Amino acid sequence: MNAVQRHHLRIAWWMILPCTIGLVCFRLFPILASFLISFTDWNIIGVPEFVGLNNYIQALNSPLGVKVLLNTFQYALVYVPLVTALGFSLALLVDTGIKGVVFFRTLYFLPFITATVAIAISWKWMFATRFGILNAFLSWLHLSDPIAWLSNPNVALISVAVVMVWKDTGFYMILFLAGLQTIDRTLIEAAKLDGANRFAVVRDIILPQLAPITFFVVLIAMIKSAQTFEATISLTNGGPNNASTTLGYAIYQNAFVHFDMGLASAQSWVLCLIVGGISLLHYRLQQRKT
Repeated sequence: MNAVQRHHLRIAWWMILPCTIGLVCFRLFPILASFLISFTDWNIIGVPEFVGLNNYIQALNSPLGVKVLLNTFQYALVYVPLVTALGFSLALLVDTGIKGVVFFRTLYFLPFITATVAIAISWKWMFATRFGILNAFLSWLHLSDPIAWLSNPNVALISVAVVMVWKDTGFYMILFLAGLQTIDRTLIEAAKLDGANRFAVVRDIILPQLAPITFFVVLIAMIKSAQTFEATISLTNGGPNNASTTLGYAIYQNAFVHFDMGLASAQSWVLCLIVGGISLLHYRLQQRKT
């Protein structure tokens, strides 16, 4: 390596040094610190006390910990299938060259880039028991008495999931739309010439071609469902009686309300393992398919 190359190498190191320092200080160090804190009982002010695996046992085996995990799983059961199906359906609808389709693509994508808190406040008005639009509509149809969408333990979690489905569907639509743009149109035209209807084209050509995109969409949706937080705190605050408390919200509550940093850190690592496990499963399935 000559002098000029060494000089360029030094310049390169100096250029990446600020980013490296920021990465170590604000990413790597907090990750390592949270792992160590997860084995302690610490309320931020006092001295951390080593408690071994007690925080992990509480996160995975206590009644509240089990309920939080079940809520997260139930939320995913509602969120993942709906955003996948709706995102794919909308992508099919807007995958045309007709005039004005860009407007509808933008319209469907707009909720995703809108602040979650703003959307949650709007839906909270619609969910209102006495004067909400949803209950007024049900009353007009004579289908049901007013439903306490956000204060009924049986429907609160589903209500939060529905709000996030409405917000995020446009994002998954864009992912599916990108996949649709890569499909060879001659295959579809040939199938239509052979007499295949729209359903047959979707089933036999489009869905198989979109299998990698579908796997990716399901992966992202599962990760987002495990991390949900803003809608929960804005709509139900985890209630009633922790009926809508998911893992992401429980971490916030334990860390910044109860100041139980050890339990919050343990739950954060449980969430990390869940997300990592989902990603690993997706990778293995993709490797097997290829």
